[in-house]
Order: sequence, then C-alpha cells, then structure tokens
Amino acid sequence: MIRYAFAGLFLVALAGIVYVLMSAAGGKAPDHTFERYATGTLAKLDFANAGKSIPGGTFDNADGSEAGLESFAGKTILVNYWATWCGPCEREMPSLGALQKARGSDRFEVVAISIDSDEDVDYAKRRLTELGAANIAFRHAPLDRGDIVYGAEVQGFPTTIVYGPDGLEIARVSGEADWAAAEAVQFIDAVLAARS
Repeated sequence: MIRYAFAGLFLVALAGIVYVLMSAAGGKAPDHTFERYATGTLAKLDFANAGKSIPGGTFDNADGSEAGLESFAGKTILVNYWATWCGPCEREMPSLGALQKARGSDRFEVVAISIDSDEDVDYAKRRLTELGAANIAFRHAPLDRGDIVYGAEVQGFPTTIVYGPDGLEIARVSGEADWAAAEAVQFIDAVLAARS
C-alpha cells in the first residue's frame, strides 16, 4: 500500500513539474501592456507600482523656484533621480540627454532631479552639462528634504519612473539603463502612442 502511495505522490509531483514547464513554454500573455519592452537594457522594467499617482513634494528649478511633478500634468514624463556621487547615474546621463533630444516635445520630457546636497548644487549643474545632458533642465531635491524622493518610493539611485499625462505611474527602472537604446526609445514611443 505504501508503495502505491509513493508512486501516486511521484506522479502528482511529475504532473506539477510538467504543468509548470508547459505553462512557461506556452508564452503566457504579458500582464501589462508594455511588458514586452522589458528586454535588453530595460530588462529591469518594473510595473509593480503602475497606476500610482505622482508623489507630492517639491524640487527646485535652476532659477531657485519651487515646483512639483504635478506641474507636468498633460505630459508624459520620464523622471530620473540621480546624484553626482553615483557612478551609474553619471554613466546613464548621456543616454537621457539623447532621449530628450530625440523625443522631447510638448508631449514628453525627461525630468532629471538631482538629489545632491545643497552645497553641491553648482557642481551638479555643471556635471549635467559635462555629461552630455545640457538639454535637460536642472532640477534639485536634496535628500535631507527628500519628500518627493521618498514619496516616489525610490529605493536606490539611479531610479527612473515614467508617468503618463494623467499623472499615473506606468513603469520604473531601478538602476542604470541605456535610454538611447532601441528598446528604450521603442518603449517611450509605445507609451506616447497609447496616450495620444
């Protein structure tokens, strides 16, 4: 009798393994409209917070005026939280400048927010230009004020979050990405096409 019980358990386990393998090979439909773009440099594209509203909180513009992400209502924005002390942040900045150059318009903007300390603002402004992103407006939200950073649930740097014109999160990437790569530009094009 015990022999039949073990054989039955073995068959159930085998059936479970076969089911999992067949499901994986069957090409499950994506859970999210843009999930197919989570390849290559965007392999870490994360949709867990999709549908969440832009965070409250403020940043300083280059002229010292204060603003919030709600000031971009009606526009798709790619918000990048970066710092000069963050090597991956600096490495990806040229690709963000290239994306802004290629797709920047009244419908889309790269919004780079430096989290550098207040005493490093001038250096951060200069680095933005030196890194090939002079076409991106300088914005600053130091971590000691950080309400916008913490409100966006940023866990590390760089973090890049795409919001639709309705102010709702579409996806995010934690870590470095090449935003000038074909899959990244195709992702932004698809987001813009879906929101037009």
